[in-house]
Amino acid sequence: MNKILVFFLGLPLGLVIVIFRYKIIQFTGKLPWAEEKLGAGGTYTLMIGMGFVIWIGCLMYSLGSFDEFFLAVAKFL
Repeated sequence: MNKILVFFLGLPLGLVIVIFRYKIIQFTGKLPWAEEKLGAGGTYTLMIGMGFVIWIGCLMYSLGSFDEFFLAVAKFL
């Protein structure tokens, strides 16, 4: 049940972040760190990256590959 809930809430959340990034940034303001490190429009780039990471992370968790990925990474550490 947990994985289904993450799937149905997380995937649209990542998509909404990417689609409405302009309005989100208008509401919250630009991040000086992102603008400095990522260049002009860095806050928008960061929001796209965050939406993508949320989307992929929720997809991996709901399909069970999230655990396998981090177990494989943990073997190297």
